[in-house]
Amino acid sequence: MKFVLATWGSRGDIEPSAAVGRELVRRGHDVRMAVPPDLVEFTRAAGIETVGFGPDAQSILDAHRDFWTCFFRTPWRVRDLIRSRVEIAGPLLQGWQEMSSTLTTLADGADLIFTGINFEDAAANVAEYLDVPLATLHYFPLRPNGQILTALPAALGRAVVRAFWWLSWRVTKKVEDTQRRGLGLPASTGSAPRRITERGSLEIQAYDAACFPGLAAEWGEYADQRPFVGTLTLELSTDTDEEVASWLAAGTPPIYFGFGSIPVESPVDTVAMISAACARLGERALIGAAGTDFSKVAVPEHVKVVGTLNYAAVFPRCRALVHHGGSGTTPIGMRAGVPQLILYWDMVHAIYGAAVKRLGVGTARRFSTATETTLVDDLRTILEPPCGERAKVLATHITEPADAAAAAANLLEQHARYGPGQGRRHPADRGDKSHTQ
Repeated sequence: MKFVLATWGSRGDIEPSAAVGRELVRRGHDVRMAVPPDLVEFTRAAGIETVGFGPDAQSILDAHRDFWTCFFRTPWRVRDLIRSRVEIAGPLLQGWQEMSSTLTTLADGADLIFTGINFEDAAANVAEYLDVPLATLHYFPLRPNGQILTALPAALGRAVVRAFWWLSWRVTKKVEDTQRRGLGLPASTGSAPRRITERGSLEIQAYDAACFPGLAAEWGEYADQRPFVGTLTLELSTDTDEEVASWLAAGTPPIYFGFGSIPVESPVDTVAMISAACARLGERALIGAAGTDFSKVAVPEHVKVVGTLNYAAVFPRCRALVHHGGSGTTPIGMRAGVPQLILYWDMVHAIYGAAVKRLGVGTARRFSTATETTLVDDLRTILEPPCGERAKVLATHITEPADAAAAAANLLEQHARYGPGQGRRHPADRGDKSHTQ
């Protein structure tokens, strides 16, 4: 079968789809993928035929950090919020039609389109035009539910999520309807999440139900449409594996620090905070650079900075994890059975921070509020034995990556065979003038 995967975002957005794509390739399927141009080589390294579309992911990460820092710290600075939001959305909105054209061409003759959070609205329109089944991948609870905004009553939490997606649709409606006109489709009449669900599309939940207790029961009527498969990661080896393994073996288990693809504002201040806190606690620190350039920062003997890490190999050998709350990083830490401190940037990361606190396997706070003092206090909290013991228990409920990828691939194969649009043909083959451009 022919599967087309199309998603946009940072490495954390792309890797889950790539993990499924690699499994589909292993099974002998024809798999094509579209990702940001600066991540093409990453997915090709996983053995997937890939093309680039849209802007580079790196082009909006600074603006993404600035927006959420301002949102949490000084929300009354409306002009700054608008400026940062325009810097984030502008490149994507400008590239929407080109990305749609790329996917339409790539998906011609496909048995299924598989997309991610940041592109599901545009991909849903292409799937509707081509009349092929659509599957989406969610690495946190994206559809309305009462389990993520736990400070609110469940009914109000669901309403807030629903309102957020309605407002998002109103913001993008003009550019989306331009895409739909080009495809010969009528204007949109509701949010993309609602339309995707109503069409019967497969909505794969790429995390374990144990991460959000009560969610599976709340979504009981959608159990077949929203299956939980576990976190999807590639577990790729890196050039630093031997170096890191040697450093780990030469001393006590360290505390890991990493902040994902979004660069920190001040690498110097960040290393100073980490090194001072760990010195006070008598701990070693392993810093994963990822999207931040720490090359010009001097580090003391008890601190080591490396580039990309194989989390699955490193995390089980750490005492604790301090990171941004990424949707891949957090569950990998859960699988390792290690307590976590989430220093979050944005709302998605805050959701995982709240989950860690709710499960009793760590704590969380905004990155912008972290200081040497708070870091020491938070680390002392999560290094207490009860937190580590709960983390080890939770680890037994987290799915192995190979099993998660296999489960997702099984679902995609089944949906391609039996999902909506069975016996479908391209609109042009039906002679249906309403779908001609």
